[in-house]
Amino acid sequence: MQARLQRQQALSDARRTLVLDAARAVFLDVGLIGANIREIAKRAGYTPGAIYSYFDSKEAIYAALLAESMEALGMAVASARSFKGRPDKTLTSQAQAWFGFYFANPRQLELGLAVEAPTVLHDGLFKALRPCEGALVAMGLSPVDALRETTALFAQGLGLLALQGAARLPAPGLSAQALFKQYVEQLVARHATVAEVALLSADSDVDGGLEQVDLFE
Repeated sequence: MQARLQRQQALSDARRTLVLDAARAVFLDVGLIGANIREIAKRAGYTPGAIYSYFDSKEAIYAALLAESMEALGMAVASARSFKGRPDKTLTSQAQAWFGFYFANPRQLELGLAVEAPTVLHDGLFKALRPCEGALVAMGLSPVDALRETTALFAQGLGLLALQGAARLPAPGLSAQALFKQYVEQLVARHATVAEVALLSADSDVDGGLEQVDLFE
């Protein structure tokens, strides 16, 4: 009995995956508004009624696809190396993991950009960058400034990915991955310097101020 139930569940999961794969192709071709259950069913090799046994609507199918994509992105960032006591290195590692996920899986980003639900997509993408925001705070930025820099990082990454996907980088030989790495390095360098100045200032306060040089010795 248990074996039979397991086989039925495995078959149901396989059919659901087939539906999602077919829907992904349809969404990429015509977007969310242009898609319909009949076309998704046709590509999956099922009747429309069979699709409804798994999903209530095309929006529900898209939500499932987006949830899977966001989960994979979150896992990629979470698995990036974290450096204890070195938020600058943690920022670099996690930002590169965020960008690298879509650089290696451009179809995942294309799916989100091909449909008429940018707010949902952007919320998920930005949420995955929260660890970077935390690293910036640990580097000494205020929460407001950390959010501002994370937003700029988000915009820079999406812009480069879009240009790379459209083969519209402004000069031949340029790589979106290399440009994003350069941007992150400059971001870290800029705020690492600020953090060092703040640390020196704190040390000088503890010591009662910087030692004054006697020019008349």
